[in-house]
Amino acid sequence: MMHSPFEMRDLTGKTAVVTGGTSGIGRATAELFASQGARVIVTGRRHVDQAAREIGNDAIGLTGDVADIAHHKAVASLVKEKFGSLDIYMANAGIINLSPTLDVSVEDYDRHFATNTRGVFFGVQAIIPVMRDGGSIIVTSSLAATRPLDAHAAYAGSKAAVSAFARNWAKELQSRRIRVNVLSPGPVHTPIVGKLGVTEADKPAFLGLMASMIPAGRLGEAHELAQAAMFLASDASSFVNGIELHVDGGMSLG
Repeated sequence: MMHSPFEMRDLTGKTAVVTGGTSGIGRATAELFASQGARVIVTGRRHVDQAAREIGNDAIGLTGDVADIAHHKAVASLVKEKFGSLDIYMANAGIINLSPTLDVSVEDYDRHFATNTRGVFFGVQAIIPVMRDGGSIIVTSSLAATRPLDAHAAYAGSKAAVSAFARNWAKELQSRRIRVNVLSPGPVHTPIVGKLGVTEADKPAFLGLMASMIPAGRLGEAHELAQAAMFLASDASSFVNGIELHVDGGMSLG
């Protein structure tokens, strides 16, 4: 029986974990997954229970830091306890601190790689045993991983690594038909913009400069990235594996 594209995006009966699911792209994605019938677990360092309540559809929140290896074991245990197995895992949690290379401290470098890189690797490692065959893993990278941007070197390196992870995982997990794809956002209106070290006075000029570099003429919105994640998570992308999907308004064109 043929299914319509709308039915193929239905997540009823599926379970999903979204790391960094309390704000920004992660929050918008968790809300969309839940609205399409998925049972969702969101993780984050703060405001997790509130986010779960607001997401609805009996979403579950788990407080923790993806830089903490024990947190990933807790996520996998919760999945097994509550649902038995998992259909969708979105490794989305990340941090960014813009600094020219000469200003990057060892501590800042380590923070980027502990969260953005190690957190993704060991999150996926812990979740694979409870993933259902035919599931979907989505790794959030960044336009910065493939396009050099001022003061982005440490951040870009931490995100480039996860794209390499994903390509390898797509091959490693082929016998279980688990698809692994990368979602690569350009500049997006999210709370993380306020953590870039740009003052409130300079923010309008900064955002204007970002928008001028994007063929679409504007920054993206979190719900637009969520729609792309929904595509990668659902059966609508059943023949899509090992790709890096740039959702950046054309900024990757240079």
